[in-house]
Amino acid sequence: MTAVANSPVREIISSIHTDLFIDGRWSPAASGDRFDVLNPATGERLAQVADADTADARRAIETAAAHQAGWAATSPRNRSEILYRAYQLIIDRADEIASVMTAEMGKPFAEARGEVAYGAEFFRWFAEEAVRIGGDHTTTGDGGHRIVVSRQPVGPCILITPWNFPLAMGTRKIGPAVAAGCTMVLKPAELTPLTTLLLADILVEAGLPAGVLNVVTTSDPSTVVTEWMDSGLARKISFTGSTEVGKILLRQAAGTVMRTSMELGGNAPFIVCADADIPRAVDGLMVAKMRNTGQACTAANRVFVHRSVIDEFTEAFAAKMSALKVGDGAAEGTQVGPLVEPKAVGKVAALVDDAVAKGAQIVCGGSPIEGPGSFYPPTVLTGVGLDADLVHTEIFGPVAAIIPFGDAQNPLDPAADDEVVTLANDTQWGLVAYLFSQDVDRCARLSAALEAGMVGVNTGLVSNPAAPFGGVKESGLGREGGRVGIEEFLDMKYTASPIRP
Repeated sequence: MTAVANSPVREIISSIHTDLFIDGRWSPAASGDRFDVLNPATGERLAQVADADTADARRAIETAAAHQAGWAATSPRNRSEILYRAYQLIIDRADEIASVMTAEMGKPFAEARGEVAYGAEFFRWFAEEAVRIGGDHTTTGDGGHRIVVSRQPVGPCILITPWNFPLAMGTRKIGPAVAAGCTMVLKPAELTPLTTLLLADILVEAGLPAGVLNVVTTSDPSTVVTEWMDSGLARKISFTGSTEVGKILLRQAAGTVMRTSMELGGNAPFIVCADADIPRAVDGLMVAKMRNTGQACTAANRVFVHRSVIDEFTEAFAAKMSALKVGDGAAEGTQVGPLVEPKAVGKVAALVDDAVAKGAQIVCGGSPIEGPGSFYPPTVLTGVGLDADLVHTEIFGPVAAIIPFGDAQNPLDPAADDEVVTLANDTQWGLVAYLFSQDVDRCARLSAALEAGMVGVNTGLVSNPAAPFGGVKESGLGREGGRVGIEEFLDMKYTASPIRP
């Protein structure tokens, strides 16, 4: 691959440290090896970053463990102020960070800038939570003992972030760990490490002490993470990624009975009831489906539309999808960027071909866009059968599969609600569900029946730092964000002492 052509983003990227960040210092991998980071819109090389091995991984986790006691002893106000400073630095450098994100993972610049604002909010939110870590005090029923309940940092944490939201997934994990007083080893996705390396530099500027955050980049994540999991030094792992990898990590975590937070896969249903506000539902699906070019665990995967409104809905939605501008995320006016790598295009194309072979019809899109770059067009499929592969897996691309439900001649039949809930819940995952209806009672009833950790009612966006993000079933364990987010990084201790007469 050739290096990316001269551009402002090249100058930004050339200023980013691309070595390992351990104990407050940037250093090459022990082996000296490096791996390429590519621009998915062009296939060109952006940078080469350090490629860590087990020796580097061991050094990082030992560093985190060595600094744990000192970091835990710092005041909550000190930790809060570091996060506030980091929040402001991210906001001040929003365009710079967004440019790097667009270059390494492809999302349009405007959307990348939105992620910067979203990601920064996790630092501000947990800066506020750092000084609100509480406890409890009571007396035993017999009056003989005083009970004091306190919360303490769980200890060194393993943080593993995905490629699709390289800033926000970092801040969503680092923020509560810093606020709680935990040291960290962090492995960013090998496809998008540059944003994380830039974030590490920002935290140094904000005053985070050496050894609290240690960032290890690698093209061999299994080797590095296994070294951490087996070290006996880590006390918690927070992982965002596939359910398959999450299950492996859970098995490994059992070896040392490690605390776990798992934000895993999704297969989100998007339900359009007969009484839905159709323009609003269309706009909601555009957000729920096309955020990050469909490459999100929260993306609407199965679109269930009542037969009485399916033609109206499909026509309006397909018109909006067809009008989207596809291209390099750095180009002005681009609304849909590339998929993250060529094999992602192959996966999406195979899912669409399978659905069509089983009876689905293509309304728009439906075949890969010729390179350079890893592009697939916004695609709408109707008449999708429940036997299609894309109904039972994460599409992770700009493809909307529309599936009918209900009786077109009897739109008010309550049996349609039962039918669509059964269809929506027929999956191993349960991260998020979306529901559009103008009937308040129906919204309440269906929301309660849907097996999901989050439900968007008449909205296509559920992510917010103030809310507890997470799922049920095979979509994961624990919650990130909200008031409970910091609890994932705290242990509860109870101290009993006798009350003398």
